[in-house]
Amino acid sequence: MATTRKLTALDVGSTKICCFIAEVSDAGRIRVTGMSHQQSAGLKGGVVVDMESAYRAILSAVHSAEQMAGTTIEDVIVSINGAKPKSTTLMREMTIGGGAIRDPDIARLLQEAKEAENHDNRMLLHAIPIGYSVDGGPLLKEPRSMHAQTLGVKMHLVTANEGAVQNLVNCVARCHLKVFDFALSSYAAGLSALVEDEKDLGATVIDMGGGTTSFSVFYEGAAVYGDCIPVGGQHVTSDIARGLSTTIHQAERLKTLYGSCLPAPSDDRDMIDAPRIGEEDDASPNRVPKSYLVSIIAPRLEETFELVKKRLDASGAAGMAGQRVVLTGGASQLPGVREMAGRILGKQVRHGRPLKVSGLAEATGGPAFATAAGLLHFAVDDCGEARSTASQPAANQGGIMARVGGWFRGF
Repeated sequence: MATTRKLTALDVGSTKICCFIAEVSDAGRIRVTGMSHQQSAGLKGGVVVDMESAYRAILSAVHSAEQMAGTTIEDVIVSINGAKPKSTTLMREMTIGGGAIRDPDIARLLQEAKEAENHDNRMLLHAIPIGYSVDGGPLLKEPRSMHAQTLGVKMHLVTANEGAVQNLVNCVARCHLKVFDFALSSYAAGLSALVEDEKDLGATVIDMGGGTTSFSVFYEGAAVYGDCIPVGGQHVTSDIARGLSTTIHQAERLKTLYGSCLPAPSDDRDMIDAPRIGEEDDASPNRVPKSYLVSIIAPRLEETFELVKKRLDASGAAGMAGQRVVLTGGASQLPGVREMAGRILGKQVRHGRPLKVSGLAEATGGPAFATAAGLLHFAVDDCGEARSTASQPAANQGGIMARVGGWFRGF
């Protein structure tokens, strides 16, 4: 009989927290059975700044998803949206003595490569094998059963600030949940939004969140670079609030209703109301042309893409990034963002949406939910990453009694 297993993805961002509960069939098909997204609290720049507020926001999102799915979850896979990620690529080689390459050989090599770097005060998020070399030859995707004297691997390591990750783990633990694994948000978004040809030929995924913009480069089926800059949609909102002397709430409303980063001929004639901060609602409104709003938004987004381009050029991964850019995240949905990204980055740009995931409603099938869907893909297929036994999920460790015990320990 066909069996299914449950997975839970928790995308913890600066502006929203999204929880997807899904069932995965033996064939690897993912069907979302419960989902929730709540306004975030206690996070800034993708990291926890208020433990109590963050805990309550996460608990609310998880509880709503559990109610929709009609189940209780015990472990989650969590996105990392900030925490200053750092990419490193290394080569590691070992002698196997001329026999056929077996699974234990590959597992030992991956573990040695994973432990080769000294990660001072940093937590290892990803250890992704880019390719294997047999007797010093060209990189291969699948070396098993080949005879060789030496086996090597080229590996991409992604680390993050340990304190920032641990604070997020503590918030999740207060909800009596175990963190099953982590994934960089742009890496997860790429697993969800890219088609196979884009992963093979080269593509850059830019995940534009509220407090951060993270990006990953895919080439020959693997992620070869990942990074993050502390600029996002919240910075655009703050610029609007300062420029128009209005509240953050009103600035977000104006950005959503009238915002664009490309000027239009009618912008000078179209007038919008921007209530001034501290004034009564019935006071005379502050009317400004839409062109003024566009002139505030465009420079911040230009700065964002210029910073991404600068980081890519400095990393050496720009040559592998190809001519494709896929935009995900809520901030990417602002009109004109795709055109601006294409002009600054000099590449073909499209919006990415969750692929190969069923059960999503129309409202949760857009670019803003690519990371949450990608976390499910990552849990199903981690692309051969080196894993320690400590990172594997516990099989219902104690079940409901463990949850009750955790509740008592919390008090």
